[in-house]
Amino acid sequence: MLPTLCELAGVSPAPAIDGVSITAALLKNTAIPHPPLYWEFHERGFKQALRDGDWKAIRTTPGPPIELYNLSKDPNEKTNLATTEPVLISRFDMLLNASRTNSAAFPVRYESD
Repeated sequence: MLPTLCELAGVSPAPAIDGVSITAALLKNTAIPHPPLYWEFHERGFKQALRDGDWKAIRTTPGPPIELYNLSKDPNEKTNLATTEPVLISRFDMLLNASRTNSAAFPVRYESD
């Protein structure tokens, strides 16, 4: 949000954070290039997800397996393509691992813990 507000207010340069301005999307309906989107869920155990373009990867247990969905063709995430896309699975595994910093405040706990 901060990069968007800075751009709208004419503040340049915006503070260096991991966000991107979405001003062009808001004012001109233009797609915004951005790095992959990463999120974690700590409810009922730990889960990770990452979205990059049309692809979404989900990890529900430590390490593999990773579920993989093409959201442009399967927006309801019904068909897991992990077995047919080994190159993408390898890439998403690396991205999921690189996106998380271990933290004592947010430890990784799985449902069986």
